[in-house]
Amino acid sequence: MSEPTVSDRGDTPAVALGPIALLLGAFSTTGVWAPWLTLYTLPWTVIAGALAMTFGAAGVHYARRGTGRLATAVAGTALGTLGFGGVVALLWAFSA
Repeated sequence: MSEPTVSDRGDTPAVALGPIALLLGAFSTTGVWAPWLTLYTLPWTVIAGALAMTFGAAGVHYARRGTGRLATAVAGTALGTLGFGGVVALLWAFSA
């Protein structure tokens, strides 16, 4: 049976790190790789990518201890890394 999606008294804020990282990582990746959004969202994608990597790494740490969901934390970390790396690659390409 799947895990319940409703929070209970035993949940800590560490449970929310994975989904937050996934949301920020998806925003960061979409903002970088969608050409019509890049100019408008460039500063926000840098911040969102860095936060997604940080929250995702913390979510992985807590998920390995038994609190939180590992899959969403890993996915958020990966998407945040792609988004942040895309911004760095984009800025490096324009500066050369």
